[in-house]
Amino acid sequence: MSVVDGVNEPGVAGAPAAAGGTGPTAVTGASRGTGGAGGVGGTDAFDRGDGEMPSWGELVAEHAESVYRLAYRLSGNRHDAEDLTQETFMRVFRSLKTYRPGTFSGWLHRITTNLFLDMVRHRATVRMEALPEDYDRVEGTEPTPERMFELSTLDPALSRALDALSPDFRVAVILCDGLDMSYDDIADTLGLKLGTVRSRIHRARAQLRQSLERTSGDLTYVGTE
Repeated sequence: MSVVDGVNEPGVAGAPAAAGGTGPTAVTGASRGTGGAGGVGGTDAFDRGDGEMPSWGELVAEHAESVYRLAYRLSGNRHDAEDLTQETFMRVFRSLKTYRPGTFSGWLHRITTNLFLDMVRHRATVRMEALPEDYDRVEGTEPTPERMFELSTLDPALSRALDALSPDFRVAVILCDGLDMSYDDIADTLGLKLGTVRSRIHRARAQLRQSLERTSGDLTYVGTE
């Protein structure tokens, strides 16, 4: 099964899991559709402004793989990637009526990225509020095997190096070197100034190179200035 079969349609979150299903493939919630009756379906036509609003099934069928891949690379684990993917499509589906034609994939990336950053900030707040006053910081543990989930094509050293980056740096370098987005598109997606994007990517690449040189990791992922 594909990632398409792991995204629950609104209103059917309690659907039974498929036998043997794991990760993003556990629940089939996509009802394949073709847009409005008699209209032109699909997100491409909708994004051009000459098509019907896409159905839930069309959204998932066309974009689930790319959204999950981004969510996995940002979060580094299957569970969070599943949650981010599900929440992204819920947000998108609820906002379709107010969407203005532009760059649909960029809109999806922006929502996924913002949800990830919100998740990280929320967890940091909860964690700090729960710590005792005499708490001593300890080093993080090694990534679990699930971080090398099948949709992640990154080698273990690179995965660890990305995990070690701050969330803001990780987002910037993944959008640039992982998704081949331009600096301008990244600035628009993150709502940042172009100079800030350049700085984050430059510093993220420098930190990645240092980490990978120490571990003889794969440097081919890290872009050049």
